[in-house]
Amino acid sequence: MTEPNIEQEMSRTQRLKNNFGFYGLASAAYAVFYAFCMYKNASGITYPFFVAGSLFFYCLCMKRLEISVKKDKLFYIISIVLLGIATFCTDDWRIIALNKTAVFLLCISFLLHQFYNDHNWRPAQYLGAILRTVFGSLGQLARPFTDAAWYRKLRDKERSRTVYVLVGTAITIPLFLIVWVLLMYADRVFRNMTEQLYDLLNIGDVFGFACKGVFMFFAVYCVLCHLCAGRISDAPGERKRTEALLGIVITLPLTLMYMMFSGIQVVCLFMGRLDTASYTYAEYARQGFFQLLFVCIINVSLVLIGGTCFGKSMVLKVILTVMSLCTYIMLASSALRMILYIRYYYLTFLRVFVLWTLAVLFLLLTGVLVSIHRERFPLFRYSMTVLTVCYILLAFSHPDYWIARCNVSQIADAKNESMEVAEEEGFFRTASYRDYAFLSRLSADAAPILLPYLEARGYDMTLVETEDWRDRYPAHCFDGDTWGYHYMESIYRNVEDSSLRRFNFSRYLAGTYLK
Repeated sequence: MTEPNIEQEMSRTQRLKNNFGFYGLASAAYAVFYAFCMYKNASGITYPFFVAGSLFFYCLCMKRLEISVKKDKLFYIISIVLLGIATFCTDDWRIIALNKTAVFLLCISFLLHQFYNDHNWRPAQYLGAILRTVFGSLGQLARPFTDAAWYRKLRDKERSRTVYVLVGTAITIPLFLIVWVLLMYADRVFRNMTEQLYDLLNIGDVFGFACKGVFMFFAVYCVLCHLCAGRISDAPGERKRTEALLGIVITLPLTLMYMMFSGIQVVCLFMGRLDTASYTYAEYARQGFFQLLFVCIINVSLVLIGGTCFGKSMVLKVILTVMSLCTYIMLASSALRMILYIRYYYLTFLRVFVLWTLAVLFLLLTGVLVSIHRERFPLFRYSMTVLTVCYILLAFSHPDYWIARCNVSQIADAKNESMEVAEEEGFFRTASYRDYAFLSRLSADAAPILLPYLEARGYDMTLVETEDWRDRYPAHCFDGDTWGYHYMESIYRNVEDSSLRRFNFSRYLAGTYLK
């Protein structure tokens, strides 16, 4: 494995130190921008502006470091911006959390792609580079102070005032807050004055805003320092292949077992020859899909390892191909089990997410299978593209909307609340939907379905604005005529707490149904 270009990386590090006046101020401005956009604002309209501002900041820093932005940057930029927009358009905390995780990983991958020649990196090497960047940046925590001292030596007294301001502020803020807290507990009069000032200025928000900004300043500057240090090699990792016989011994027994298991799936599930005297379809589906999903993940990993870590062998390729074909059957079996389970127990986010995961595994397995027979196949780039595109589709799909639409359509009329769904009618094979507590916990994404439904059922759409509505409908009331008030209350609370900075399209759309 070739070593990184030491001379080039030392030049970048030196350029970063010599221009601390620019990078320090730029990082501080970016930190304030981050705190403004994100403080107590997980999914407001400021989030897409924050991700766009982040990309602008990264590109500006790279330009000053004389790092040319590569032509294929658009995939990263478009994906990150789309996820920022998707976050602003949803109220589902699970999608929001996944969006932010995806944005973080894409940003790190974007920086690695720009700083290094990652064209021939393998998936394990890329994952290692991401982890090294995240944790390696912790070792650069002292760099803002040492770079500031270095920069001060290079400039005369007048031009170094910026450094004094930055360093002095970084030292003063935590010291000032610590001394203030100590004085609060040292004197009752000072404490009362502080409490009055707290009520006037909301010192807690000021403190939280400052902490968020300080955190981001150190985070972004330390990441730049780590990347400039060039601790990661550009060269692809050496493939020290193990004897193919070992792979054959490991995978052959598993493949034979998978062939037998796949035959059972074809007979019992796909051909419908299940002994219903022992199992119902719902029971058969419920007992296996999570275990089968886990086995599919193991199989994809085994095929990937078998194709990259063992020596070339036609026998091993055949075994891995058969294992892949069996895994396709297992993925189909797991998907069918989940669909059968949904027919009896309706939709939830987890069940939708499992189906999405199965579809992604199918596409990833296809890439792994191709890479076994074509060594030059860009497996990592293919996998990253599949994951990113599929997740963007999930992020924009608003699962809670479709869950509400599906489940509400199966609620019986008020006059026939206990009716059963006939076995031969429709998709579902169970009683009418009655999990009202679940519906009441859905996000604002479901409001275009739930709120018109509640209004049609005769709900008072303004009741939750009164102070005594909970006396009439306490928290444990979730029958067909009361659950909607709990859902409307969560929507009303979010709309009432909104501001221009926290504006969210999904919550705004939900609020229009309450007016």
